[in-house]
Amino acid sequence: METQLTAVVREVLTRELGVPETTFSLAWKQPEDADHGDLATPIALQVAKEIGRSPKNIALALVKRIREIDGVERAEVAGAGYVNVWLQPGALVACLADTSAACTARPTRKEAPFIVDYSGPNIAKPLGIHHILSTVIGQAIVNIERHSGSNVIGWSYPGDWGTQFGKLAVAYTRWGDGRPASAYSLDELLALYVRFHAEAEGNPSLEEEGRAAFAALETGDASLRRFWKDVVAVTKEALGVLYERLSVTLDVETGESFYEEKMEPVLKEGIKKGVFVKGEKGALIVEYPKEQDLPPCMVRKSDGSTLYATRDLAMLRYRIDEYHPRAIAYVVDVAQSLHFKQLFAAVALLGWDVPHLEHVVFGRMRFQDAAMSTRKGTVLKLEEVLDEAVLRARRVIEDHGAEVQTDDPDALAEMMGVGAVIYGVLSQNRKKDMVFDWDTALSLDGNSAPYLQYTHARARSVLRKAEVQDAPLPKAVTELSVQERALVNALRRFPAVLREARTTRMPHLLTQELFALGQTFNAFYNVEPILKAPAAKRRLRLFLTSLVASVLRTGTALLCIRVPERM
Repeated sequence: METQLTAVVREVLTRELGVPETTFSLAWKQPEDADHGDLATPIALQVAKEIGRSPKNIALALVKRIREIDGVERAEVAGAGYVNVWLQPGALVACLADTSAACTARPTRKEAPFIVDYSGPNIAKPLGIHHILSTVIGQAIVNIERHSGSNVIGWSYPGDWGTQFGKLAVAYTRWGDGRPASAYSLDELLALYVRFHAEAEGNPSLEEEGRAAFAALETGDASLRRFWKDVVAVTKEALGVLYERLSVTLDVETGESFYEEKMEPVLKEGIKKGVFVKGEKGALIVEYPKEQDLPPCMVRKSDGSTLYATRDLAMLRYRIDEYHPRAIAYVVDVAQSLHFKQLFAAVALLGWDVPHLEHVVFGRMRFQDAAMSTRKGTVLKLEEVLDEAVLRARRVIEDHGAEVQTDDPDALAEMMGVGAVIYGVLSQNRKKDMVFDWDTALSLDGNSAPYLQYTHARARSVLRKAEVQDAPLPKAVTELSVQERALVNALRRFPAVLREARTTRMPHLLTQELFALGQTFNAFYNVEPILKAPAAKRRLRLFLTSLVASVLRTGTALLCIRVPERM
């Protein structure tokens, strides 16, 4: 319907009013207030100055032609020149074919891949609660891209290299209990790492010992290599369990160590091109032009060791050469903003032909005022937070008694608890600092995963009682109640919101829409009979209920959240 409206408005503007087509961009919005119609546009206000006519007169010309379109119930001018349009019930419901289609993933397009770099945990350390940010934001971006048909690669870049392994090796040799590293748990490895830093405060020479151990690891010391491989294996096994709970699936995983032999060619190229120059004590650095206002970036230490920046450059070179991506997005927190500015600027100085590079930034997370420093040993572990969420979800289930029904309370508690934590992150604007609150996260009647899960289960319950799986789009709808019209319009927004969440990389836009849909459906459910409605109304309402369930199931899955059939 929007296509027809757009064609008519464009014709009036260009042919009748003489507005150059290149001077305007026509977009239809769904008014927040239902009294303002099903569709609205401020186009008359936008082009008025171009042709020297009043916005109201332009809007009146548009409305006159819009009223002639089949499917338009009425059209009016509002305010200084807004055009508001109401669609006939049948035409409005027919628009939901687009919503239904948006619930099905499109086939992957044949195109250069879009790489999304996310999660990237540190080996030998359990995931802290702060790690959930990159992990679920990145996975949501990947899911939404893939659903749209984009050729996307979800890529994790674990920190499996660097001086911390030298430090851990020293701690293992000094304070280990004789077991092979493969027999240690991740928590035990963390305890050794924390002890190293505690001991180093009184014995600074340990820091040098750790750096020397990593230098030996880099040069191929056999014993240290075996130790390192065992530590990596222990960590990946533990991470796999957490990723499964979070519905996170990585396509490619290459740690920093993967680029060990790929750094030297990049360093040689940078030296040859004069981009990498000698710094203090013989270190190798990038010095940026004055106008870029960036501090020097070290790419090789004075002792010959490489750094994170070195490996990032090697990784980018590898991705370009092997995958030929059209774009790369790094889902990394705001603290690394300078690093990515330096990285992108260094690549430009090297003269590489690079794809679009983007830092998808997110803020910090505050959670019950817990400190989150791995070195001090006070990191709030993600696994513990998920377990706590599941325990709290189980209490919510018990407190609601017969209101929440399930054949498997443990599975439902896991679904609710883990979903609550994920949604607690994704429902907030990623560009701002986030605050996680237990009461909000586990609420059955607020903006939360359990609320969406309960709403989905309610919709599925109605369909089971009607003995239908997915109700078809009804034909010849001639009238809509206030609640039905509100629900149709809420469902109609889904495709556009999905597109906006994709282009902006802002998953919280999708959470907002799912919550609004849940509220609208529950208001409809509480007012309008569904199963006992007259035949025509019953078909319409079952279709709307079925589509609500589909949208909630699709939207939550894109956000890494599972929904139950019963609750």
